[in-house]
Amino acid sequence: MTRKLEKLAFGAALLPFVMTLLNLGRLRRLPDTSGHGQVSVLIPARDEEDTIQGAIDTVLASQGVELELIVLDDHSSDRTLDILRASTDPRLRILQAPDLPEGWCGKSHACALLGDAARNELMLFVDADVRLRPDALARLSALMSEQPEIAFLSGVPRQVTRTFLEWLLLPFIHVLLLGYLPMVFDTGRKPEFAAACGQLVLVRRSTYRVSGGHAAIRDRLHDGLALARQFRSAGFRTMLFDATDIASCRMYHRAADVWNGLLKNATEGMATPRGLPVWTGLLGAAQILPFVLPATRVSRLAAGLSLLTRGLISYRFRQGWGTVVLAPLGTAILLLLQWQALIGGYLGHAPHWRGRSYPRRSV
Repeated sequence: MTRKLEKLAFGAALLPFVMTLLNLGRLRRLPDTSGHGQVSVLIPARDEEDTIQGAIDTVLASQGVELELIVLDDHSSDRTLDILRASTDPRLRILQAPDLPEGWCGKSHACALLGDAARNELMLFVDADVRLRPDALARLSALMSEQPEIAFLSGVPRQVTRTFLEWLLLPFIHVLLLGYLPMVFDTGRKPEFAAACGQLVLVRRSTYRVSGGHAAIRDRLHDGLALARQFRSAGFRTMLFDATDIASCRMYHRAADVWNGLLKNATEGMATPRGLPVWTGLLGAAQILPFVLPATRVSRLAAGLSLLTRGLISYRFRQGWGTVVLAPLGTAILLLLQWQALIGGYLGHAPHWRGRSYPRRSV
């Protein structure tokens, strides 16, 4: 029995190692070239008093493009709107959201309103906790100009993690993406291979309209991924890139926010009745099992492959070595969170986020 488990652990660890080696070369950073396009930067904001000033400051410091910045205040209960109104920069426009219609998720509704208000062909949707470098918009504009076949461009910013649960769990954004998505087979048009990060999404206004935009994914929480699939279903090409050198993002600041934020999105990701048992097997066998088996040559090799995979990802995306050393613990906690989301959904427990409830969607 132990030998079978050793072989299982080795095979499970080998898969993400090989996949990561292949995918690291495909998830590239933007060329260091600058465009001079017109870009609308669109930020949905709900209770963002701690982040919104930094968001608008970094956008307004952008160089090399003609810029309009539109921020939509989505019924904030804090000082978000006051901070926005204190800005005197004429490039900033402030919108206020109407009541959330039935059947819509808050962010998708806010982004749909922002998309309707934008004037430029290139529209960049960014979260309020994203910080852009001054050359980010110019480089994004240049790529879209050089590759007109790309209708949707999404980047994964550098994830800033400071507290324990942040750096233990948030690196799985990259682990799942690089270790388990077969990018090598992706042509940019197949919906089943789509990948995106909702923190930073650049679209062409014309194709956004044709695809249906956020209105077509109004009830989805994973707005970035859902929008990428929507674009591909409409016949357009999408692309994911490594935005580590042009943007950063600190999603959460407290352990409770990390847990609740991941819990909110879980049932549109791993925590599905069919998917979670598979993910539990894949991740558990690759990142937990090698470290609990008796120390043999095979189990040590499996553990080494697991740590090497995490080390490669950590080095490339500046995640820190703590998340590598504690990878088995992080995997166990992540799977616990996913099972809580799945079981809680069946029991009628809906996660809450910033004053809104997110009941489990049927799958």
